[in-house]
Amino acid sequence: MDEQRNKPGQGFGDNASDKPQQPTESGSSYYSYGPFQSYGQDNREAGREIPSSDHNNVEITPPQPVRPLMTSYDIRPSSEGGSGAQGTGSGGGARGNGNWQYNNSKPKSSAKSVIAGILAGMLILGGGMFFADKENLFTGDQAATPVAAYPASSSSAQSEQSTGSKTTQAVFPMTNPGDVSDVVDHAGSAVVKIETLVKSSKQSQGSQGSGNMDPFNQFFFGGDSGIFGGDGQSGGSGSGSTSQGDQLVPTGLGSGFIFDKTGYILTNEHVVHNADVVQVTVQGTNKPYEAKVLGTSYDLDLAVLKIEGSNFPSIPLGSSDNTKVGEWLVAIGNPQGFDHSVTAGVLSSKGREISIAGENGEKDRKYENLLQTDASINPGNSGGPLLNLKGEVIGINVAVSENSQGIGFAIPTSTINEVLDKLKNNQAIPKKPVPFIGASLMTLTDEVAKQMGTNVKEGSVVSEIVYKSPAYSADLRPYDIITGADGKNFATKEDLIVYIQTHKVGDKVKLNVVRNDSKLDVTVTIGDKNNFQNLQ
Repeated sequence: MDEQRNKPGQGFGDNASDKPQQPTESGSSYYSYGPFQSYGQDNREAGREIPSSDHNNVEITPPQPVRPLMTSYDIRPSSEGGSGAQGTGSGGGARGNGNWQYNNSKPKSSAKSVIAGILAGMLILGGGMFFADKENLFTGDQAATPVAAYPASSSSAQSEQSTGSKTTQAVFPMTNPGDVSDVVDHAGSAVVKIETLVKSSKQSQGSQGSGNMDPFNQFFFGGDSGIFGGDGQSGGSGSGSTSQGDQLVPTGLGSGFIFDKTGYILTNEHVVHNADVVQVTVQGTNKPYEAKVLGTSYDLDLAVLKIEGSNFPSIPLGSSDNTKVGEWLVAIGNPQGFDHSVTAGVLSSKGREISIAGENGEKDRKYENLLQTDASINPGNSGGPLLNLKGEVIGINVAVSENSQGIGFAIPTSTINEVLDKLKNNQAIPKKPVPFIGASLMTLTDEVAKQMGTNVKEGSVVSEIVYKSPAYSADLRPYDIITGADGKNFATKEDLIVYIQTHKVGDKVKLNVVRNDSKLDVTVTIGDKNNFQNLQ
């Protein structure tokens, strides 16, 4: 019935089709964006007493003899360390754990000594002959057949024909990750440090109740320290005046890299988010540049900055698509403010999806198709490059897993290249279409079915319809029970939503509906959720 349709402007609650249950990485993640902090107090260790390595007044109790023996118990500290060096070394010599020697000397017969020496010499000679024969030390023209632990490849194995034999010896060198120092020499000078500042009035409003505008201050610094390790009040330790609303205060540190020698810089949007002033420090310079933010994308978490000048060192963008899982990668950035720190790891996986909660009422950031790496990424690495061993950028470091070590994420260059020109020219970036029908759904349960007086056991109940949405235009109505789509049954709303989102905007889906105990089909044209900006 038409009168059952929602009126224009009707509120839209928890729209199930707007909030897909997409698989995400387990555990939470956070940006690798470092706050401008004093780290002295945070790195203190609780004082604890260190036990002395000296042991004085050691009493040695010799065993009780069964009968009197003409021997002496000579107890003395060892002159050798645990590693075979003198006791002055670190191997646990005389000052270590005592490494005491117990010497029980007995008189020996000279005849027995001679016989024992002869037997020992024969034993050594026999062992040497056996070893020489086994290793072909005297038959160099006959080589033993090697056993390869791994199959050979054309690029890593070398074949060698032995003289007078058909045997081929395969040499398998250890996999070499390459010379990371060459990558650093090639790309390091193009990595920049980014510092952000905001007006004290804005910083005070944004940080009220949180202690810092940086969203990860709580994780790394307990959430109680201010910008300079103070008491959490705006302005850090209170040494600066907060009465002057136009006073600039530092809020964070991040990284970036120059990809064009004329001064174009790539970084993360969250590094420069809401900043009033952005300062960029280029390696080898003392005075920072004031950068202009040309274009940003909140959804993709990308930003392009510009500093004035020419002939800056730059890094080329490589192909993340051609990078294989297991390849060695290098991350360069400014973790915790330590300029140009270098870490290395491998590409752990591709196509990862994570979500990071928005701050101050902003929407969550949902990342797709991220690169995963075990190269160490810490606060301050955000915006820095992830490079292959050719010195090419294949990603921008963006986040790390909160609950695990060795799980970092980077935005691939395949995503960057699609929008780079628009960011440089400050053009709007079209949002990725989100399949959408505009119906709020709930899974049908036995209790709901009983209240509705229906015999249907499985399906999704329509609770609300968005005005002028595809569902509204198709005459889908509240209290309709969707049992399937295109002839396929879906028992829960989650299953139905996943199926809908496998389609593209403009596709048609035939919903199998039960309305007032009557079965009918409702054909819906998939729409784009981005066209309904008022929806959360």
